[in-house]
Amino acid sequence: MFADNCLGNANVVKFVLYTQFRKPKLSIMVFMDFEKPLESLYEQMEKLREISEEGVIDVSESIRELEKKIQNTKKEIYSNLTGWQRVQLSRHPERPYTLYYIEQMCKKFTELHGDRYFKDDKAIIGGLAKIDNYNVVILGHQKGVNTKMRQYRNFGMANPDGYRKALRLMKLAERFNLPVISLIDTPGAYPGLEAEERGQAEAIARNLFEMAQLKVPILCYIIGEGASGGALGIGLGDKVFMLENTWYTVISPESCSSILWRSWDHKEEAAEALKLTPEHMLEFGLIDDIIREPLGGAHTDPEKMARALKTHIKGELAMLTGMDADERIMARINKYEKMGRFGIAETT
Repeated sequence: MFADNCLGNANVVKFVLYTQFRKPKLSIMVFMDFEKPLESLYEQMEKLREISEEGVIDVSESIRELEKKIQNTKKEIYSNLTGWQRVQLSRHPERPYTLYYIEQMCKKFTELHGDRYFKDDKAIIGGLAKIDNYNVVILGHQKGVNTKMRQYRNFGMANPDGYRKALRLMKLAERFNLPVISLIDTPGAYPGLEAEERGQAEAIARNLFEMAQLKVPILCYIIGEGASGGALGIGLGDKVFMLENTWYTVISPESCSSILWRSWDHKEEAAEALKLTPEHMLEFGLIDDIIREPLGGAHTDPEKMARALKTHIKGELAMLTGMDADERIMARINKYEKMGRFGIAETT
């Protein structure tokens, strides 16, 4: 799943990883700038594994000590992440995307295409699926797993056609009384001229209007980046959740920095000022809960992350599907009415 289109501040290192009972396997590891201590530890581990394979010296004790040190270093690093570091992890090139989760969670998946107006937007995928005993409509942003596929998927930045396709699928779900699962991972809606010409703002606004009154349950999960209207276009639901190493705000730190400081150099400062982490969003009442990731991020154990997400989805569906549709819609509307804080300035 390695993408060579690269993140700035990331080092790509190839290691031959060995286990006690398996043959050597080449693995590509990507380290962010704040993961430098781990990079050097893994380099040491590689050398010890090579010595172990030669069988001349017993280094098993050294390997165990180093494995413990790696685990402790991980806990130290990932328990004190800044906002910008969370942004970096959300963009990790090996991070699982929507199609991976669909493949892992769903017994069956039939993708549906097109918005019946213009074209099929590849940045948003969706269709009919079965998650154990639950028949659902599942949709989400798809970035692509390598450079070629990222271009094909437009880096997960949807045009109006993508949002209209998503709405068509949600209306289909309503017709057949199927819950909607939305997986959000986008740096924003596509800002190109053609998107504006075809009604980007209207398409997103229409989705918000329709999702607010959709008669079936809607579960939204931010699995990577949650930027601005691009995320909101498929992000209004009965419940909204964020994975641990994701972000959700009105603008990316780089764009915020370029507006305020006329440069991307202040992106780290912007990330802190935006308060975009899951913890901030939960504190503000904008999301319902945080789903923990494997230590180091979802990309370190994608299968475990997919299992956790599937379990969470099933638990939420069990609660929501038992509610009366009108009751659920009113609860949804009340939820969004309570968001935000308003004040009236005093005048003298």
